[in-house]
Amino acid sequence: MRIGIVGTENTHVDHIVGHLNVREAGGDARVVALSGGHSRRNDVLASTGKVEKIVDEPEGLLGLVDAVIVADRHGAHHRDRAIPFLSEGLPVFVDKPLACTVEDARVMIDTALAHDAPLTSSSALRWIPDADALVARSARGGQPHAVVMSGPADPDSEYGGIFFYGIHPVDLALRLAPGEIHDVRTDTTDTTVTASFTAGGTRVVVNFVKPDETDQIPFHGMTFTRNTMVQQTLALDAQYCVPGLEAFLGMVRTGRPPIGYGDLLRPITVLESVAAALRSQPTRAR
Repeated sequence: MRIGIVGTENTHVDHIVGHLNVREAGGDARVVALSGGHSRRNDVLASTGKVEKIVDEPEGLLGLVDAVIVADRHGAHHRDRAIPFLSEGLPVFVDKPLACTVEDARVMIDTALAHDAPLTSSSALRWIPDADALVARSARGGQPHAVVMSGPADPDSEYGGIFFYGIHPVDLALRLAPGEIHDVRTDTTDTTVTASFTAGGTRVVVNFVKPDETDQIPFHGMTFTRNTMVQQTLALDAQYCVPGLEAFLGMVRTGRPPIGYGDLLRPITVLESVAAALRSQPTRAR
């Protein structure tokens, strides 16, 4: 399996190249090409992982690879990066977030469907062992009536604002709360943004806490039914990107996306509403 990467500034790319090329832990999958031309960053990645090709433009990967990972930090670039490969029927993993607008996300999904090109995207948090533990422990009490997720996110991030880190708690919250999104409300303080909404029959609250220069809160989840309460702090170890990468490799091998396309849209729907609410607050503290 020959994999190409578009957008290599993201540190997730180091995890991917390390897992597939250095440790050779992904079966027959290898990163064989990077886009973005020769730069110090790409040259180091290529040397570390023995990556065979560096091409100038993303389209230069066509004909060299069997699947593509789009890893630009800013989600606004993801649509333009992914479409050429989806249009050729190639499997594509878009690193978080899928997009910074629902429109861009829908265009990618529609292109994937039109060309029978498997597409996936997710927060790495969605797949880690602590997330699986939270889901399993919560399931013992039945479908949660309420879900509360908290984590760091900077609404003023240069990489798409609340989308960049906000996707992590939202994606996991929605893994626990299936169903259509209704009535997204956004409340702010100097250091926090809180989104509350209904997903299906579950009330969801997501707390985004702005990190300071030296520290940030951990990710944390809580679920409630009438008779149960489950909570879990979610720890990211040195291999936290691997479970999501393995989900992508499974998609390439089987042709079956690990997340339904409707579920790819739901977190973007929430975050788009939050971002719009933040833009409407001209005096928000920064």
